Parts: sequence; structure tokens; C-alpha cells
Amino acid sequence: MGPISRLLLVLLAAALATPLVLVTRLRPSPIGLGTHQQLGLPPCAVRVVWGIPCPSCGMTTSWAHVVRGQGWSAMRASVGGTLLAVVDGLAVLVIARAAWTGRWPRPVWAVAAAWAMVLIWIILLTQWAWRLWA
Repeated sequence: MGPISRLLLVLLAAALATPLVLVTRLRPSPIGLGTHQQLGLPPCAVRVVWGIPCPSCGMTTSWAHVVRGQGWSAMRASVGGTLLAVVDGLAVLVIARAAWTGRWPRPVWAVAAAWAMVLIWIILLTQWAWRLWA
């Protein structure tokens, strides 16, 4: 792998690490959602307009718990968000290792990441449906 490829991998790892670093500065909301508002973002539009949670409600809160090692609280906020934060952290490690060693990760990592994303989407939608009918 050439130096340009390695530099691009470093940039990709940094981009993927950014949300993990950012949420270390946020206090997880005790109600399980709304943590994103500490970034100056508005409340969830779906909740405001229709009064129901959106599929990603609780995701920022779950990430804020994950970076603190609070797995159970993270899962209560959003199971899919928790898994996404873990996959993101693993991706940072795999990509950073590839940049450091100059060797591309095995193709199995890409397949595993793709299946993880499919599973996370299924979990997010299932949890959303559960919240709507519970």
C-alpha cells in the first residue's frame, strides 16, 4: 500500500473516530433521548410534529453511554445505536491498523461490516416498532 492510501486510511479512521470523541463531551440524557440537543441541534422533528419517536431516537444518548462503558444504559437508550457505536469503534481500530501496517484488512472485515449494518438497521426498525406499539 502506498503513502497516499495510508494517508487516506488515517483520514477515514479520524472521521470515524470523530463522533466517538465528540460524545465524550456530552452528558447522557437521563430520559434516554435528547442528548444531541447539547450540540445545539433542535429536538427530534418526528417527536415534535407527530409525537412519536423516530427510529434513531436515543442514538446519541446510547453513544454517550458506550464511550463511558455503560453498556446496559446504552442498550436501554438504543440497542441499534449501541451496536453502531461498537461497530464504529472496531472500524476505527481495523482501519488504523491497516494504515499503520500498510496491509489492507482481509475481505472478511468488509463482509462482516456489511452484515453488521444490515443487522443494525433491522434492530433499529424493530426497536422503533416496539416503541410505537408498547
